[in-house]
Amino acid sequence: EDEQIVAEIMGRRFFPDHITHKTWEGFHFAGHEIRITEATDCYGAVVWPSALVLCYFLETNSKQCNLVDKNVIEIGAGTGLVSIVASLLGAFVTATDLPELLGNLQHNVLRNTKQKCKHQPCVKELSWGIDLEKNFPRSSCHFDYIMAADVVYHHPFLDELLLTFDHLCKNDTVILWAMKFRLEKENRFVDRFQVLFDLEMISNFPSLNITLYKAMRKGRMKA
Repeated sequence: EDEQIVAEIMGRRFFPDHITHKTWEGFHFAGHEIRITEATDCYGAVVWPSALVLCYFLETNSKQCNLVDKNVIEIGAGTGLVSIVASLLGAFVTATDLPELLGNLQHNVLRNTKQKCKHQPCVKELSWGIDLEKNFPRSSCHFDYIMAADVVYHHPFLDELLLTFDHLCKNDTVILWAMKFRLEKENRFVDRFQVLFDLEMISNFPSLNITLYKAMRKGRMKA
């Protein structure tokens, strides 16, 4: 079953049939052909399998997870694939990442959503743990969903990432987080995450070493 679903997920990806001057990959989600420009010399400008897993879930669970008119933020949006799919499914999306990635992110988001979405998504800088209250004040920022794909890997900002989740998450916010398990240090982040949030495994794909989680602030999952 794992291999069958993984094959279907990966089957959503297609590649250019001729050489182009820009590196790009194509994807089929939410009834659209999505073309993503990439940069192979930067982690944040490549589409990782966790993003495909999350996009597949959003599309195939659109009734259970209805994004129409919902306020969604993606942290570590990278190339913007998840944000684009959420937008095509009717959400008002804020796609965020580091300043050096915003140009490519904006290009991909605009190219794939213009005149195709109910709400035009916006792209905004978010450096984890920095100026959170200034840029995303708790009093005025309310997100129905926080989405994250492959944000936990070998980087020195895991504390700041947890702080960012904590700042953006209200009592009724749902976190959808796809994680590829790699090294023990990064894997321990899951234990730290569960101090603040109730965590539920939605899907597990051993062949990809990826797990998709749903989370809410501690004590709120059942409520």
